[in-house]
Amino acid sequence: MKANTISSLLITSFGIFAIASCTVNSTEKSPDQETKLIPVTKIIPLDTTIYNSYIADIQAVKNVELRSRLTGFLERIYVDEGASVRKGQILFKINDAEYSADLARAEAALNNAVADAKTVELEKQRTELLVNKKIVSTTELELAKARFKAAQSKIEEARSLYQLAKTRLSQTLIRAPFDGTIDRIPLKEGSLLEEGALLTSVSDLSSVNVYFDISEKEYLKIATDSLFDKNTFKKKVTLTLADGDSYPFEGVAEFAESEFASNTGSISLRARFKNPGGLLKHGSSGKINVPVETGKTLAVHQKSVFEIQDRTYVYTLDQNNKVKMTPFKAGQRVGHFYLIEDGLNDNDKVVFEGTQSLKDGMHVQPNYLEMQEATGKSKI
Repeated sequence: MKANTISSLLITSFGIFAIASCTVNSTEKSPDQETKLIPVTKIIPLDTTIYNSYIADIQAVKNVELRSRLTGFLERIYVDEGASVRKGQILFKINDAEYSADLARAEAALNNAVADAKTVELEKQRTELLVNKKIVSTTELELAKARFKAAQSKIEEARSLYQLAKTRLSQTLIRAPFDGTIDRIPLKEGSLLEEGALLTSVSDLSSVNVYFDISEKEYLKIATDSLFDKNTFKKKVTLTLADGDSYPFEGVAEFAESEFASNTGSISLRARFKNPGGLLKHGSSGKINVPVETGKTLAVHQKSVFEIQDRTYVYTLDQNNKVKMTPFKAGQRVGHFYLIEDGLNDNDKVVFEGTQSLKDGMHVQPNYLEMQEATGKSKI
């Protein structure tokens, strides 16, 4: 009885050991099973143009504040806010009763001065006859000439006051200085104006100036070019609007200043853009994009790149087909590619995609692909 029990226990134990052994063997994988097939590509050279972007300050080519040059009541407003106006068009009228009276007084004073001068002139002529006849001395003639000269001076003084009164009367009508668009009108008809009071502003929006600043380092890169000439320097640029859309017209940039700002260390450039539809407004903002030819530079596809704590990495492949997490300095993005500023060279082989499933030092089986084949496109 005991022998049978012992035999049963030995058989059961052997069975359990056999099952466990099979389980262990089934979980083991051969080296070939561990090797993962992954797509690998080379670092590619690009000869492209990138764009440096700068904050833009958009200003009308002409933008003038219209202010009252007189004191008086605003009698009439002939235009509405936002209206288009023509050069010389009457925009506002200040009550002119007082200035009309001043002109009338000045005109009367001028007429009196002319009349007085005529009387003195006749007296001078009469004295000349008497001197010729030796009835009076030459001293009387000199006195008559002096009185005539004084009378002429009074005419000039009166004429000057008359012109001043006439000019002030004309200033009661405020006209558009050029073709443009009216801005907001802060005052209403009947308002009392002080000299210098703001009436509105007029902007010529047929074209605009867009100002942007570059650093001294960027300026020196331009200025040290053998072909650089400050007087003839012009650069085609594009404009991105505040909503992210591209402005449909190109602009031409040139230097607008001759010295660097002491507080920022930058210098301003001005780009002129056509604005036929009036889309751009005085004081609006956007970004200026300046093309920069990079020459031949290295690039890596965006699918190969991943970020950890604001640093960019790729998996490179060594001679033993092991992957290594390699940091690099990424430049601007061009299409689906990142330009490489530092950290990688043209001999490096990088994992094209599937980086999420890889670990540093993992042994893989590379599937080498040309970039065109990897992306499935004929163009970058």
